[in-house]
Amino acid sequence: MGKLRRVVLDTLKPHEPSIIEMASELSELEGITAVNISIYEIDRKVENAKITIEGEDISYHHVMEVIEEMGGVIHSVDEVVAGKKIIDDADTLQD
Repeated sequence: MGKLRRVVLDTLKPHEPSIIEMASELSELEGITAVNISIYEIDRKVENAKITIEGEDISYHHVMEVIEEMGGVIHSVDEVVAGKKIIDDADTLQD
């Protein structure tokens, strides 16, 4: 099976733990080289966060476990890059 190189997730998480703690925990997983978490909406009890993960061989299962253990839930998988290298979207006429 091809190696996952980038995964972008739309998540819902409680205010605690902080995104600092969550990013740190995710970055410790084997195969992950970078984690970026951006909050795009805050409610009284929860935060909506975009989590971008890059690495050489990301285990989606382990990422999901960490997020759930920290009280979060994955709403959707918004982008996945797999293979020998990371490619970014190319502009098309529709863009």
